[in-house]
Amino acid sequence: MGTDQALYERLRAGRCDESLAALYAGSGRERALRVVEGFRAAFGPAEEAALFSAPGRTEIGGNHTDHQHGHVLCGSVDLDMLACAAPNGRKCVRIRSEGYPDLAVELDDPAPRREERNTSAALVRGVAAKFRALGYPAGGFDAYVASDVLSGSGLSSSAAYEILVGVILNHFFCGGALDPIALAKIGQYAENVYFGKPSGLMDQIGSAAGGAVAIDFADPAAPKVRKLRADFSGYALCIVDTGSSHGDLTGDYAGITGEMGAVAAFFGKTVLREVEEADFRAAIPALRERCGDRAVLRAMHFYADDRRATAEADALEAGDLPGFLALVNESGRSSSLLLQNTWSVSNPRQQAIPLALAVGQELLAGRGAIRVHGGGFAGTIQAFVPEDRLEAFRTGMEALLGAGRCHVLHIRPQGGCAVIA
Repeated sequence: MGTDQALYERLRAGRCDESLAALYAGSGRERALRVVEGFRAAFGPAEEAALFSAPGRTEIGGNHTDHQHGHVLCGSVDLDMLACAAPNGRKCVRIRSEGYPDLAVELDDPAPRREERNTSAALVRGVAAKFRALGYPAGGFDAYVASDVLSGSGLSSSAAYEILVGVILNHFFCGGALDPIALAKIGQYAENVYFGKPSGLMDQIGSAAGGAVAIDFADPAAPKVRKLRADFSGYALCIVDTGSSHGDLTGDYAGITGEMGAVAAFFGKTVLREVEEADFRAAIPALRERCGDRAVLRAMHFYADDRRATAEADALEAGDLPGFLALVNESGRSSSLLLQNTWSVSNPRQQAIPLALAVGQELLAGRGAIRVHGGGFAGTIQAFVPEDRLEAFRTGMEALLGAGRCHVLHIRPQGGCAVIA
């Protein structure tokens, strides 16, 4: 580690270009310089300054299967949160994020605070508290953060934020002792207990691990993570922002976990992974009476999409891109018809996801693949677009939703990391 001035000079001279090129499809030097300049303006000189990155993640397969201990397929993308940070010698974390109010979290009080629920302060407090509960130090630091992870987009900006804070603490105070899976679990804890969102662990692993990964959550305490080759040659991976934020839809997400959990509880189990599908199928008449039709449909989605996530990973490993794309389309239909997470019953006038999917299917003209992305109900869709149709697809989507709504992403090999230390 060096001073903020030394870091700035290395960046300006281009000596860090190779490290940045590993994260982004284009050059990241100007953005990195802006972040260091922002840090210096916000906090003044620092003796130990470093540059950190935590990526957003794209869910590729397994929609709402992780919280039922199922299989998922996800990948880190080249939209990230980039931070210049340094220890401040205090018991306080101070963060200035571009476009947001300054944040200061005193670390002496580790207890969750009701008034901080659904805020960035809750994530910082929760991550730091979990570090200390696990026996690791968590001191104060200052950070200036620039993010191009779309908030409320299904790229999981909250997980990227958690992993960013975890990577900074791990680097400055723990000597890098915690591995990506440990950091992911800490982030999930902060989101569940402090932020108040009942998320699974896929988002955090997707941000922390890097690359494309298949995850088996049969044992959530020790998920099996398999790195994959993800060659999408001939296709562009597009995330289309429908302009409908899913930031206020925690109740809709909780409804999915609650209804799937109710079906599992019918059998005396906690999650659907513990229930044999044959037993579930035989009990559908009784489940309709006990849990309701929507809960049954959502359970049907779980079993089918759980199998599909594994089949998608195997297809990618085998280089079977047509087979993979067919499975992605199946997953999209299942999410719409069975899982029912493309619009919220609390606001039926807002159906940007179904509309974008309908127009996107027309633009693809029977090629590629398209599906709801992430938690659903609002936010984004995902499409694998043939490269010879990319401009027509982007033009059509942005004519519907607005300029700059269609983002072409790349799977990046690095997860949360100290980029330049």
